[in-house]
Amino acid sequence: MSILAIDAGTTGVTAVVVTPDGRIRATGYQEFRQHFPQPGWVEHSAEEIWQATLEATRDVLTKVDQSELTAVGITNQRETIVLWDRETLGSPRRAIVWQDRRTADICDRLRADGHEDRVAELTGLRLDPYFSGTKLMWLAENEPHTWALVESGRYAVGTVDSYLIARMTRGTWHVTDVSNACRTLLLDLESGDWSDELCELFGVPRDALPDLVPNWGEVAPTDPTVFLGLSLPIAGVAGDQQSALFGQTCFEEGESKCTYGTGSFILTNTGNQVVRSDAGLLSTAAWRSPDGELTYALEGAIFVTGAAVQWLRDGLQIVGNAAETAAIAATVDDTDGVVFVPALTGLGAPHWDPHARGTILGITRGTTRAHLVRAILEGIAFEVRDVLETLPGQGQTTLRVDGGAAENDFLCQLQADQVGRAVERPEIVETTALGAAFLAGLGTGVWGSTDDLRDTWALDRRFEPGGDRDVLDASYARWADAVQRSKGWASS
Repeated sequence: MSILAIDAGTTGVTAVVVTPDGRIRATGYQEFRQHFPQPGWVEHSAEEIWQATLEATRDVLTKVDQSELTAVGITNQRETIVLWDRETLGSPRRAIVWQDRRTADICDRLRADGHEDRVAELTGLRLDPYFSGTKLMWLAENEPHTWALVESGRYAVGTVDSYLIARMTRGTWHVTDVSNACRTLLLDLESGDWSDELCELFGVPRDALPDLVPNWGEVAPTDPTVFLGLSLPIAGVAGDQQSALFGQTCFEEGESKCTYGTGSFILTNTGNQVVRSDAGLLSTAAWRSPDGELTYALEGAIFVTGAAVQWLRDGLQIVGNAAETAAIAATVDDTDGVVFVPALTGLGAPHWDPHARGTILGITRGTTRAHLVRAILEGIAFEVRDVLETLPGQGQTTLRVDGGAAENDFLCQLQADQVGRAVERPEIVETTALGAAFLAGLGTGVWGSTDDLRDTWALDRRFEPGGDRDVLDASYARWADAVQRSKGWASS
């Protein structure tokens, strides 16, 4: 009665097996390459994502009896856009990743033509390179031969979940769910269906897009000839951040979570109402039940947090692994005036500036590796505070955190101090994968209700806020000043 969950993230694929008591019994992981063909461009090979999925799944299957598996749940990086041949399932070009900034000029053009208000009204989103619609417009304008095969029906268009389902079913199914579809700039958020008006604006043929299915319930069977001998129903699908909200059991209106992954994403459940924000937050679909009921959320999307730590490891090569950062940062009492703005791929909520770039200020000859590492961890905590202060009705409620960086005690304490509220870390921080398993298990009767799922949530550690409030506020104000200095850099 266990569930296989596939979490196709931005830097790698995680496969987990979740038992009926909500525990992760086994895990497999496989990274894939990041491609940076030009400054501000980020791409992934779709084939490498698929191979990483097979490797991670193959790994986890060596640790369990696969006869115990009853269903598959899938969660994924959301706005990344994939094209593939409907017959061969090969991809004609690399996927354009959610972090990619190449469509900033297209967004400026659409904004100048007066489209932003209508797009925001229909989608709950903004005109920003983050979202999929402008990536597709860029392909049509810059790769016309490829796009002609989209228009002729030879190539399918979809997010990573759609692509993986196509591969797992040997091309039989082309589907997605509202939590992924609502990030494309092509979905009418109120109706929960594709919008002909938006498809026309972005020049995307409706027939190229996947069919929409509920977030739980049996969607399609995997084909054992292509998916490691597994014949299982795919019974849960959700974009990674909505999946984490589900995995944190934030089923009630007003409940919130923060996921520290490649970026950080703060979501608040807003129930069955689309709540609009004037402060740079996104209105988004959380999930849709098999009976058609839609649940919505407000989201603060931060593009770079864990990726900044990865940059320390792979780019600057001044740490050997992410786990070292807590110990290194703790060797100094403060950053000695160093401030880091993690705008490595522009700024998301609440600033939305694709032309911003990563900024380090306050460096002196006394600056050490420890000061820089601490400044990067503080920058992550500042970014989350920046978003939380724009969320309505947050008060002094606790903040549930998850994701890889949530295992960093130093960061969790920094976060609690900065936001002035308790931070709760669950025993299982891989809540993105857990949410996909919960959805698939709910869809196949492993769990009978969301109340059953809520009973599985267990606290690992609670971080109480502390520190000198004046000092904390002053450090945040200094960082906010640095954010202003980072803006518009790529266009200057």
